[in-house]
Amino acid sequence: MKTDYDIIIAGGGLAGMIAAQSASYYSKQRLSILIIDRNPEPTIGKKTINGWVCGDAVGKNTVDYMTERIKIAWGNPEIEHPVKGVMAFSPDRETSIPFDGDGYMLNRQQLPQRQLRDAKKAGVNIQYSVALRGLIYENGTVVGVEGTNLVTNEPFKKTAKVVVDATGVTSMLRNGLSIKSKIERKIDRDDLESTGRHIMKFEQGIPDKTDFDPDYCIIHLDQDIAPGGYGWVFPKGKNKVNIGLGVQQKELIKRNQRLGAHDDVTKLINDYVKMNKAIKNPKLSDDPMDSNNVTGNWQVSVRRQNDCLVANGYMLVGDSAWMPKPLDAGGIGPAIVAATILGKNIVNAIEANDVSETGLWQYNIDFINDYGYKTAGLEIFRRLLQTLTNDQINYGMKHFLSKLDVEAISKGEHPDFGTVGKLGMMIRGALNKKLADGLRFTAQQNKVLTEHYYNFPKKPEGFDAWQKTLHHILDESYSKIEV
Repeated sequence: MKTDYDIIIAGGGLAGMIAAQSASYYSKQRLSILIIDRNPEPTIGKKTINGWVCGDAVGKNTVDYMTERIKIAWGNPEIEHPVKGVMAFSPDRETSIPFDGDGYMLNRQQLPQRQLRDAKKAGVNIQYSVALRGLIYENGTVVGVEGTNLVTNEPFKKTAKVVVDATGVTSMLRNGLSIKSKIERKIDRDDLESTGRHIMKFEQGIPDKTDFDPDYCIIHLDQDIAPGGYGWVFPKGKNKVNIGLGVQQKELIKRNQRLGAHDDVTKLINDYVKMNKAIKNPKLSDDPMDSNNVTGNWQVSVRRQNDCLVANGYMLVGDSAWMPKPLDAGGIGPAIVAATILGKNIVNAIEANDVSETGLWQYNIDFINDYGYKTAGLEIFRRLLQTLTNDQINYGMKHFLSKLDVEAISKGEHPDFGTVGKLGMMIRGALNKKLADGLRFTAQQNKVLTEHYYNFPKKPEGFDAWQKTLHHILDESYSKIEV
């Protein structure tokens, strides 16, 4: 079948743009690539009406991963501010854990324009202002996309050998996928966090590195401030900050009942800003480079990536594939890794003239080997953390984290909690005994899950048995944690 393009990338956000540039790089610009985005050119990649709503932080290691492989390098103004890492504070602020190492605060309004210039230089075609509604199929294979041109109001249809879905967490394309496939269509409500943030300028208040540090991204674990999630204070300079929080809806309801409150996410964020003593007279940023992006709420997935990332003629990347890290909802890093990998896989499949599920299957394996192997274990750990009280989090961070555990967390891995068993009778109280058992259990399950992911089937035929075992391990883990 003759197609309009070799590759269509649905969604011109961060992941979609990198996927297009990666495919262009690995094909030496021999393939025709089209990015389709619902926004006009000046705001390409915008997630919601409120902008590119995001925490804006990314580890240097993932940006380097992309630069080394596909020669994309970012600089000013899209990199707004360098950081030395992330510091996570216990609810009582007495214990902190450093993790993630050197990183950057991105300017998410400037980055899409940089990516757009790079994509055009790489020979990628761009179609603006098109709302995609669904996929086009032929003989059990995805062969294109359809939607509406928002400028002319006319129907829009284009065909391709492969469609890459980078349209976000609520993807209509994935939800409506109607061919036989191993891809999960819908996400469980409990695996989503409601998050929001402001980009603010402020005057220096009372200096306190647990409230603001120009060199570190700060995370506050606190079930009253951000139930089932965390608050963040990410520096964008000495007097500028990305400040926000994420909550799990179920835990927010419990917290409101516990405190006799009726707070929603927006109220929690505004209260969180007010309680920060280091930030005086905060106001929404008036920088032109933030003009379409100063405040907003959005939904983020906090589970492992979709169990399968490919179908005949179709691939998932970024938020569409539920790739944000389950522990901290960080989505930029895994999206960069996956989109970089995807370009190579898609080019190999097209050049081999096999864009079936089997031909695209290697993408599953490559992503798991470089990143995805750890996400299911982190999902279990996240579920445990959501069941803990502030007192348990304080106790656990103070007594149960060894140097090796901190090193594991700093690499985005599941901590081992090896010292928990040795503490034995030193653990005071039934609640802390329960916590110790929970930590040991999640560490044990993480080992099982990591090994299971490294044994991901080499071909689609082994997937059903693999997935059945995965869900058995996960169901067993959830039932034990929730007891």
